[in-house]
Amino acid sequence: MNWNLNSFSELQQRVIAGVVGAAIILSGTWYSEWTYFAVFFLICMFTQLEFYKLLGLDGSLPLRTFGTFNGQFIFTLTFLVEKYQLNHNYYFLIWIVVSGVYFIKLYQYIRRDLQPFVNIAFTFLGIIYVAVPFALLNMAVFLKHTYSYQIVIGSLFLIWASDTGAYFAGRKFGKNKLFFRISPKKTWEGSIGGTLLALLFAYILSIYFQDLQLWQWLCIAVIIVVTGTYGDLVESLFKRSIRIKDSGNTIPGHGGFLDRFDSLLLSSPFIVAFVKLVG
Repeated sequence: MNWNLNSFSELQQRVIAGVVGAAIILSGTWYSEWTYFAVFFLICMFTQLEFYKLLGLDGSLPLRTFGTFNGQFIFTLTFLVEKYQLNHNYYFLIWIVVSGVYFIKLYQYIRRDLQPFVNIAFTFLGIIYVAVPFALLNMAVFLKHTYSYQIVIGSLFLIWASDTGAYFAGRKFGKNKLFFRISPKKTWEGSIGGTLLALLFAYILSIYFQDLQLWQWLCIAVIIVVTGTYGDLVESLFKRSIRIKDSGNTIPGHGGFLDRFDSLLLSSPFIVAFVKLVG
């Protein structure tokens, strides 16, 4: 029997890879805080490396090792501070470590790089755009001072519901373009379909995941739809600027890590801010 993914259609590849990937993420997040940490540590690292690789296609030279190291340091520190309820003054370590390595690299760059400040700016963009949103998830899983997977898993379900609803509604009914110049395939009909399915899943989540009430899950669904759509458009604009279709080919049928997690990157800060305010 031939199990080569290339023998399947794009939709079949998308479904198979999606099911396998979702199973790994959900089981890791559900099992314990340490398996959650391992799963999202790797996702954060691969997403950040992919981001820097794409910047390189445009002629930029971001400091991949520096940026990824600091991104993983921020993710790990946030996890430890939230898990053990450490004094938030520990977050000042971020500025000490990042600034120390920054000045060393700045000295090296000025000596041999024609655009040191541009490349360092892109390096920090990778930290802020990728690592910080993933790090903020640690505040969600330890919102009530003990580990709870409900907000993260629930948010992932809502993102996937929104994406799935938008995909099928767009294919079936899509006529009116959402923002043709940036993303020709996205339509208003797809966005409406994604919104409706996300709201339906929010209602279902409120029954089984009772860390939050129904109205809170509905608010998170709206946050995800709005910021997720914006995140898709931002990444589409980014990819069009460097003339590529997908951010990578790591995940069959889905493209790269950025393609799969762009909605989470934009929605994570707003979700965490919301649950912190109302939780």
